[in-house]
Amino acid sequence: MKVILLEDVKALGKRGEVKQVADGYARNFLLNRKLALEATPQNLKNLAHEQKKQADKAAAELAEAQRLAAEVAKITVDIPVKAGEAGRLFGSVTNKEVADAISARLGMELDKRKVEIKEPIKNLGEAEAVLKLYAGVNQKVKLNIVAAE
Repeated sequence: MKVILLEDVKALGKRGEVKQVADGYARNFLLNRKLALEATPQNLKNLAHEQKKQADKAAAELAEAQRLAAEVAKITVDIPVKAGEAGRLFGSVTNKEVADAISARLGMELDKRKVEIKEPIKNLGEAEAVLKLYAGVNQKVKLNIVAAE
């Protein structure tokens, strides 16, 4: 019997795949636990439609990430922080501070988990961070660390 997997099934396949399995395995395990659907022509048509919707959504997200990366490449973000003598910071600049500064500058939300700082920023001056906007779309952003008034 051919089935369409609704969930990942260990040793069988991933969600959305069409697999040939034994009739008893399909009826007694996969269909019973709603892990799969029978691969009827209508269900196959629905699967193709869902996969097309997901591909279109992924393409739109990729285009948006590339547009945002081009926008971020052009800017330098100022981050005001408390500093002591000789330009040493009290603590260091965090991913959240960088994400908040970029969000304020661009007028959009940015999750702190998408910001990667290779080395802790503990001095005033210029620094660099990497934004992970989408799978395969990373963009370096220039940071200007300034003393807060």
